[in-house]
Amino acid sequence: MALAMAGGVFLAVLDLTGSTPPAAAGEVVIPVAANEANATGSGLTVPRFVSLKSDKVNVRRGPSTDQAIVWVFSRAGLPVEVIAEFENWRRVRDSEGADGWVYHSLLSGRRTVLISPWSKGQESQVSIPLHETSSAGSDVVAQLRPGVIGDVVRCDGKWCKLSVGNYTGYVQQDRLWGVYRDEKVE
Repeated sequence: MALAMAGGVFLAVLDLTGSTPPAAAGEVVIPVAANEANATGSGLTVPRFVSLKSDKVNVRRGPSTDQAIVWVFSRAGLPVEVIAEFENWRRVRDSEGADGWVYHSLLSGRRTVLISPWSKGQESQVSIPLHETSSAGSDVVAQLRPGVIGDVVRCDGKWCKLSVGNYTGYVQQDRLWGVYRDEKVE
């Protein structure tokens, strides 16, 4: 990139010859289009939540089987957030903020949530009540521990109706990871 002065304004001149700077050690260079929402992906909204189809999902450094596996998810149904797409690869982020690339067929559009994962591992883990109706004053059907996965039936922006094992009920949406604040899910 070169800088030039024109009429008191600095102009940036980019080299558009197709050459790209070499990647730093361990860095993956993704074409610019891959960073644009759905430039070469599914056509679905990015970001969005999905879930893992399998108990073993390899997470790679970049969008290719040639890229190193950086870790393996081992929990089917775990919600992850798709934050980018490149061809058949999805860059996903987990509830702890770690991200990497997963092949699209290992993901499901089935909506699931984690019960307050930010509380997991704390000495005083607080169970989250699963209510009979979408009211804090309603009867409690079950107590859910942090890290439990639930299937989303629907969300109204404040409460989500979940199915967790043999229980169905409502949890306040701000206690869940896998749905956005104020998001409505049908």
